Amino acid sequence: MNEITSTIQVVPLEYYIFLSVTLFSIGVLGMLIRRNAIIAFMSIELMLNAVNLLMVAFSAFRGDAKGQVFVFFIMVVAAAEVAIGLAILTMIHHNRGSVDINALNKLKW
Repeated sequence: MNEITSTIQVVPLEYYIFLSVTLFSIGVLGMLIRRNAIIAFMSIELMLNAVNLLMVAFSAFRGDAKGQVFVFFIMVVAAAEVAIGLAILTMIHHNRGSVDINALNKLKW
């Protein structure tokens, strides 16, 4: 564990912050610009992974494993969310023939 921590600490923390902000921004732009539900799910996952990267970087720089354990639980919840979301999208595509977010407004009461 000390090897990994020392290897992560060789790269300055600002680089991890810049990479996380860039990934999070790409995810936000993907949510705002694209109207496909699958792209929306991928954008949400990209934003979650950006936050996970930042939490692991801060955890490694502090020398504390609590952030890395928390990231593990976030990844488990994200995997469950993707599985359920893709199952719902598959059924919507089967019934409607499209996964366009604008076309899904007919699901309202």
